[in-house]
Amino acid sequence: MWKSALLFAALCLPVTAIAAPPMSCSPRPDVLSQLAQKFKEAPVAVGLANNGGLLEVLTNGTGSTWTIIITMPNGVSCLVAAGEDWQPTEHAALDEPLI
Repeated sequence: MWKSALLFAALCLPVTAIAAPPMSCSPRPDVLSQLAQKFKEAPVAVGLANNGGLLEVLTNGTGSTWTIIITMPNGVSCLVAAGEDWQPTEHAALDEPLI
């Protein structure tokens, strides 16, 4: 629940009004271990960001919690976003609407 409240609060504030706190970053194995232990989350999707980072979506088996992290080439992972009620979507053909 606290993850959703934090994410909601961050999204409601204008970007210029946010004094950016330092990102929560640690070596990737430590981040994955903490998310697995505390929330039973594991990676379910990955993608390569245009800055060279590996973007990962982690969720638990039920989707009740989720986390997005980015891991830079030096092996340091940082929390990007987190929340609750992850809902996977089906892949649609390119000529079909996604929603």
